[in-house]
Amino acid sequence: METKYTLIENVNLITAIDSKDNIYWNDDLINEKNISVLIENDKIAEISSKISKSGIDKVIDGNDKLLMPSLINTHTHSPMNLFRGLADDLELDTWLNEYVWPVESGLNGDLCYLGAQIAIMEMIKSGTTCFSDMYFFMDYVAKAVEDGGLRAVLSNGMIDFSDEEKRKNEFKESENLIKKWNNKSDGRIKVFFGPHSPITASKELLTGVREKANKYDVGINIHMNETQKEIENILNQYNMRPFEYLNEIGFLDGDVLAAHCVWLSDNEIDIIKEKDIKVSYNPGSNMKLASGIAPISDLIEKNICVSLGSDGVASNNNLDLFEEMKLASLLQKVDTLNPKSLTAEQTIKMATINGARALGLENEIGSIEIGKKADMILVNTNSIAMSPSVNSLISHLVYSANGSTVDTTICNGDILMENKNLNVFNEEESLKNLNLATSKLKKVLN
Repeated sequence: METKYTLIENVNLITAIDSKDNIYWNDDLINEKNISVLIENDKIAEISSKISKSGIDKVIDGNDKLLMPSLINTHTHSPMNLFRGLADDLELDTWLNEYVWPVESGLNGDLCYLGAQIAIMEMIKSGTTCFSDMYFFMDYVAKAVEDGGLRAVLSNGMIDFSDEEKRKNEFKESENLIKKWNNKSDGRIKVFFGPHSPITASKELLTGVREKANKYDVGINIHMNETQKEIENILNQYNMRPFEYLNEIGFLDGDVLAAHCVWLSDNEIDIIKEKDIKVSYNPGSNMKLASGIAPISDLIEKNICVSLGSDGVASNNNLDLFEEMKLASLLQKVDTLNPKSLTAEQTIKMATINGARALGLENEIGSIEIGKKADMILVNTNSIAMSPSVNSLISHLVYSANGSTVDTTICNGDILMENKNLNVFNEEESLKNLNLATSKLKKVLN
């Protein structure tokens, strides 16, 4: 394969979040200004102010730009971009039982490809290059990821409601997805097992997932403790809370990514810490569905890895992780009545290096470091949201920026968007197809 070199030159400000959680700016990283970053194929090869342009295939002007690690969304359901605005202002049970599940009965692989395609475009345009996804027809979602150039951890949503035949089919689907897609597309696609939750997956399914995850050496993605009703159901059935129950059956280990974690007891937090469970915080969705406020400050105090997720757009209603960062921080402050809860620095780490850790990818992505994958974004500092630039740019990124401030998005060394122009998919055609498809799906509710 012929070597490809991309140079980002004259980046006046660069943020690098390293493996020790330090945030650096230009003068801390290299004591010179006008930093340049050299990308060799898919990796960061050099960070310096003295990089020759000789032999460079592509040069990107970084003037008035901030270079930072691209964002990592650790919990979403990308095909649900088909359902944006479908069922709003409802609590979770009504939302699921009366709207989402009936409409999902009309889905097929092509529709899930379309929904994922729209989600991928939305993520690229708002600075996310890696996401963890759980849904159905995941073979089609994997194809959308392959075509769109992003990095993803994909899980087939496994639900059996104690039905043995359904359980067998769920394992077949999940194992086929692993065999076909795990570590494929230049390593951009990983596959986890995805038992939906302790209330929709039987004990047999959960213990089987643990066994298979060990066999294939892959992680596990699961919804946990999202609502009070879920806690009550598990308590009534097992006389234990959800994390206590999963711990009892030997399900929990450091490869588990638990989404939501809104209602946690002190004992469950201790279990999460002991087992090194990774948590995905989804503030926008939890607020919109009135599920509650996750005790993130308590988790951080115990050095538990907390990352950031959007959930699907049917309950968010977007995939903009810049917006999610602001919601994440402010919600913790108002919950604890402490303005120091979840600082801007902690929030950026949550959306970058912690996201990488949650997905087992911290050695590849999540920070700007030589040898890591070239997953990065350029944010326009010459914009109202990022001004005055003489003040804290970290603060601006969390409290005032949004996805529209992203100028350029790079994943695995490939430029997916430059100067706000997408280099993948046909946005106009895709949106037209989306509206036609959703109009047909909505007829199920009439």
